[in-house]
Amino acid sequence: MKIFIAGATGVIGRRLTALLRAAGHSVAGTTRSAVKVEELKARGVQPVAVNVFDADALRDAVVRLKPQVVIHQLTDLPQLPDPSQLAEMLKINSRLRIEGTANLVAAARAAGAQRLIAQSIAFAYAAGPEPHAESDPLASAEGDTPAAITARGVRALEAAVLNAPGIDGIVLRYGRLYGPGTWFESANGRGPLHVDAAAQAAFLAVTRGRHGVYNVAEDDGALTVDKARRELGFDPMFRLPVQTAC
Repeated sequence: MKIFIAGATGVIGRRLTALLRAAGHSVAGTTRSAVKVEELKARGVQPVAVNVFDADALRDAVVRLKPQVVIHQLTDLPQLPDPSQLAEMLKINSRLRIEGTANLVAAARAAGAQRLIAQSIAFAYAAGPEPHAESDPLASAEGDTPAAITARGVRALEAAVLNAPGIDGIVLRYGRLYGPGTWFESANGRGPLHVDAAAQAAFLAVTRGRHGVYNVAEDDGALTVDKARRELGFDPMFRLPVQTAC
């Protein structure tokens, strides 16, 4: 199967490409860095140097490759968190979720892709009884608080993916990532998710599951992950071999 990954050199993208290549899929992946083009080639991935905010260039690239599946693993976050820059970081990442997702959905539609899988977050639910199910309401997007800024991006991303005509849209609401390459080496906060298990969920969604939203996290009582277990075969304890994940 031909698969296009937006964000192929990110912490999840690198693991996801390893899983897809091992399963025999043909994978193309984006990067904004010319330096990382060689990294993608070394991983057996066809590199696409493009900025997701350049709608025309992105559309042309996806149309040229004609993938059956497009996977959205884009974020715009620093390698290490800086509390003093939190507000600006959230605004930048929210813009990516809003504008970047819209461009990627348009490109996927123009290319005739059949399925679009997108990374969202499972810690944007409105306050309420736990565990949160996929049907629970998201936090309010009103105002300029960090939670509202994040919620605006999440709402826009999910709406764009789930309402794209003619495409089977799947949204993976990831828990709080930890593990190699993330901000945390071990589980941090409610609803944690190891980066390898996050990649596995996206890999499974290529051929399993159906249109809609899935919570993807460890089952610690914060989130209900029964749907992902049942329909995707998701295993929160999945880990890649060390040499594969590097």
